[in-house]
Amino acid sequence: MELYAVLKITWWLLLGVLLIGLAVMVGMDMGIGAALRYFGRTDGERRAVLNMIGPHWDGNQVWFILGGGAVFAAWPTIYATAFSGLYIVMLLLLWSMIIRPLGFEYRSKLPSPSWRNLWDWGLFVSGLLPMVIFGAAIGNMLLGVPFHFNWYLESWYTGSFISLFNPFAILCGLMSLLLALYQGSAMVMNRGEGAVRERARRLGTWAGLLALALFTAGGFWVARLSGYVVTSGDDPAGPAMPLRKIVEMVQGAWLHNFSAYPVLWLVPGLTYVGVLAGVWALRRGWSHFGWWLGALGWIGTIGTVGAAMFPFMMPSSSNPSQSLTVWDASSSQTTLLWMLGWTIVFVPIVLIYTSWAFWIMRGKVTPAHVEGNDHAY
Repeated sequence: MELYAVLKITWWLLLGVLLIGLAVMVGMDMGIGAALRYFGRTDGERRAVLNMIGPHWDGNQVWFILGGGAVFAAWPTIYATAFSGLYIVMLLLLWSMIIRPLGFEYRSKLPSPSWRNLWDWGLFVSGLLPMVIFGAAIGNMLLGVPFHFNWYLESWYTGSFISLFNPFAILCGLMSLLLALYQGSAMVMNRGEGAVRERARRLGTWAGLLALALFTAGGFWVARLSGYVVTSGDDPAGPAMPLRKIVEMVQGAWLHNFSAYPVLWLVPGLTYVGVLAGVWALRRGWSHFGWWLGALGWIGTIGTVGAAMFPFMMPSSSNPSQSLTVWDASSSQTTLLWMLGWTIVFVPIVLIYTSWAFWIMRGKVTPAHVEGNDHAY
C-alpha cells in the first residue's frame, strides 16, 4: 500500500483516538455538570462536587481543541463543509461551552442562593447540551448530511437546523449524555463520600444500563438504515477530490464491513463488556475500576461507528456520490506526515501530564474541606 494511503488510515485512527479522549475526559466533566444538582443537595455538597473536577476540567478541554485541530489540518474538506453547513449548531455548542468557565469562576463569588442557583443551572445546560450535540452529530453522520458541492468545490448545505435533531439523532444524543453521566458518576464516587458518593453510585448504575439499552436499540435501527457503498472511482492514494466516485445508498450497508470482517463484531462487544462490567464495579464500590470500564464502553461505541462507516467520514444525503471519505477528503501527504511527527511528540506529553495531574490532586473532597479553603470554587 502506498505511503499516502497508509497516512490517511493512520489519521483516521488518530481522529478516533482524539474523539474517544474527548468523549471520556470532556464527557466526564459534562456529566458532572449535568447532574450537579442531583449529586449535591446542599450548597456545600455542590461546591465539593465542582472542586472534584476543578483542577482538571480546563485541562481536559485540550482534547476538544486537539479534535478540532486534527479535523482542520488532516481533513480540511470535512472541516470546511461541516463548519459551514452546521454553523448554527457549532455556535450553539460554543455558547454553551462558554458558560462553563463562567459557572466555575463566578458561582461562589457571591453568597446569594439565587445567584448560585442561576450558575448551577448554567452548568447543567453547559454539561447537557454539548454531549447531546456530540451524540446527535454522530447520529447524523450515519444518516447522511444534506450537502453537495458545485464544480468549484464550494459546499452547499440544503438541510435545516431542526432536521438535525431527528429521532435517530436524538437517540444517539441521549446515549452520549448517559455515557457522560456514567463517567461523571464514577469520578464523583472516586472523590466523594457519604450521601454524595451513594447518589453517584445510583446514577452511574442507571445511566450505564440505559445507555446500553439505547446502544442496542440504535444497533437494530442502523441495521435498517440505508447506508452508503462506493461502487467505483474511490482511489485510496488519490487526491482530495470528492467528485470522481460513484456512491449508492443500500439498506443495511452499514453492516457490510462487519459481514466482510466478522472480527469487527468484537468492537461493539467492548461496549457491552465495558458498560455491564462497569455497572457491576460501581455497585461493588470499585469506582476507579468502573471509570476505566466506562472508558472502554466509549471506545466500543465510537469504534463501532467508525468500523461501520469506513471509509466514509461525512456521507451526503443530497448527493451520495459527493460524500466525503477517508480517501478523498484528507490533506496532502506532506501535511499528514509532518502532523504525524508532531503528534507522536505531543500526544504522549498530554497523556503524561494529565496522568500526573490526576495523581497529584487525588483524594477525597468534602464540603468541610471546601468551606475551609479560600482557593476553592
